[in-house]
Amino acid sequence: TGAIGLYNVGQSCCLNSLLQVFFMNRHFTGILRRITVPRYAAQKRRNVPYQMLLLLEEMQCGKQKAVSPIDLACCLSAYRVRLFVQYDAAQLFLTLWNLIMRQMKKPELTAELNYLYTICVQEHLACQQCYSETKRNSSMLTLPLPVLDSSSQVLKTLEDCLQYFFRPEELTDHNMCFCEQCGRKTPFLQSMKLVHLPQTLTIHLKRFCFEKSSYIHKLSHYLPFPQDLDFNAVLTENQCQADDNEKAAWQYELFAVVAHSGSTSCGHYCAYIRSLTECKWYCFNDSEVCQVSWDDVKCTYGHSNLHW
Repeated sequence: TGAIGLYNVGQSCCLNSLLQVFFMNRHFTGILRRITVPRYAAQKRRNVPYQMLLLLEEMQCGKQKAVSPIDLACCLSAYRVRLFVQYDAAQLFLTLWNLIMRQMKKPELTAELNYLYTICVQEHLACQQCYSETKRNSSMLTLPLPVLDSSSQVLKTLEDCLQYFFRPEELTDHNMCFCEQCGRKTPFLQSMKLVHLPQTLTIHLKRFCFEKSSYIHKLSHYLPFPQDLDFNAVLTENQCQADDNEKAAWQYELFAVVAHSGSTSCGHYCAYIRSLTECKWYCFNDSEVCQVSWDDVKCTYGHSNLHW
């Protein structure tokens, strides 16, 4: 029946945008359709994956231009995700992910979700006096990329942001760490190496900036991102900790952009999503859905005075 919108039920534009990105990902919906349905009505009302499945089925079976996500919103309110609150998309994405993973009953489905979304990195800490090194693997749901460098200079492209994120950093002066080999605080070299990238990679551009006065403002400068991204062409060998078979899969096509307009105190979210079946871009603006061009998607590159 075509792309279906979601009614805004109380400053729910951020939630609506994220739900559309989940639902337009056929790999995610394939997992969602295989969940264990809760047995009792009270359990169904409080189960996030089940309420997402009901909403997805309503969107796909209905003939109206939009449906209401109110039942899912009421379910989320039991977990302190309330209406009439301004949310940050990256924070809400993590909240939804944690609820979905916690309430998935089948281990094979949680494993598939991890493969679909989870990033694995290896953190390195090397003492610059004795050169002893510690390594630790950790998982991330998003790559949180800074859009400014340490001197508050603008990073000009997404590739620049990626290279800066994985650059080695010297920990000196008051940032020194205690070295067990040396028995004292010494300068360290901190670095992060990429181990595994998921089937669907989520990148978070950190456009909200904290000043020393605790004032938060939004960084709205122009920052282009490509339609195709090959990590092997962006990162160096020293920034990767993976074999050739793993790195061969590190090539991506842009699938969706969750975009924010406005300031930190007042704004609006919408989602630009590329249909995996039609290969066409759509703009999901709450209940309004329309087909758009790549030039329209490029409006999300920045500039605070730019209107969609």
